[in-house]
Amino acid sequence: VQLQASGGGLVQAGDSLRLSCAASGRTFSGSVMGWFRQAPGKEREFVAAISWSGDRTYYTDSVKGRFTISRDNAKNTVYLQMNSLKPEDTAVYYCAARSGLQYYWDYEKYHYWGQGTLVTVSS
Repeated sequence: VQLQASGGGLVQAGDSLRLSCAASGRTFSGSVMGWFRQAPGKEREFVAAISWSGDRTYYTDSVKGRFTISRDNAKNTVYLQMNSLKPEDTAVYYCAARSGLQYYWDYEKYHYWGQGTLVTVSS
């Protein structure tokens, strides 16, 4: 699976952004998809994950109620809708793919990665 993330940009606190991750490869519909982020000087952290069918979603506590992960298997695309953005959301956001949901929060369990898209939230 090859992944291409897009949709990042510079926004103000309280604004919204929608990230997209386009996948190529016939195994996309069977893959668990995740979003991770990495802020300058910090480790990569889990943001959200979605099962292959889309019926199960998971979020890190700091984004619950603000971010929504979704997927369209017909378009081979996963999305991250980010609302009420905060300066602490500033990071490079990466999409990733793997098989299986066990340890969905662990970036080392993901096999495929996109190139990242930068989100900058000004106060």
